[in-house]
Amino acid sequence: MGYCSRSQATSLVEAGRVSLNARVVRDPEAPVRMAHDRIAVDGAAVGERPKVYLVMNKPRGVVTSASDEKGRRTVYDLLPPEQNWIGPVGRLDKASEGLLLLTNDSEWAARITDPASHLDKTYHVQVDCVATEEILRALTVGVRDGGEPLRVRAVRLLRHGQKNSWLEIILEEGKNRHIRRLLAALGMEVLRLVRVSIGPMQLGDLRKGTIRPLTSLEKRSIGQALGEEKSGPKNNRRMPIDVG
Repeated sequence: MGYCSRSQATSLVEAGRVSLNARVVRDPEAPVRMAHDRIAVDGAAVGERPKVYLVMNKPRGVVTSASDEKGRRTVYDLLPPEQNWIGPVGRLDKASEGLLLLTNDSEWAARITDPASHLDKTYHVQVDCVATEEILRALTVGVRDGGEPLRVRAVRLLRHGQKNSWLEIILEEGKNRHIRRLLAALGMEVLRLVRVSIGPMQLGDLRKGTIRPLTSLEKRSIGQALGEEKSGPKNNRRMPIDVG
């Protein structure tokens, strides 16, 4: 309904703050008939909120979370104070930057982060060496780190200097800190990591630290990439991960 995150909703229900048809329910899995039942939080009726879809150019040094135990700046500090609850679609770690989607449509977010959707995520990554053909091949072959296989779907050299290179890396399914762990396993350090696209959605010329709504064309193109027009929305629920 766009009122809060799924984890926050679970906490509210288990705390006895949510009623269903004037009866307190403590089971987050209790069934609800959306067209007929009345849901309230602390006695105040909750109605489904208009869906919000935003794109942000996340700056480096900002944490992708609602709050931070270390008091660091978060992406929510970049949102206007009057903004109703929205959540990030996936994660970028503190040192990573670039394209970040935010929404209160948890089903849409779950479809984007679901590996079964096969939405490519594209990153521009600066590394501390001149990347050779052998390095590019090693990235596509992959490694095992902590028992977990890590590889990229595709990679190409964008440009290089005397001591570093910029690579374009495409992931189909990202694991936690996927790119940084893979490059570290191959003896490379990440100097910068910028996500530039998610499926057909491009970062474009959006300035760092700024947010704007998705256009109807962008929203429709993502839906087409997810196959919604052919098969309808999926109902998979996957927790977002940090692939930086």
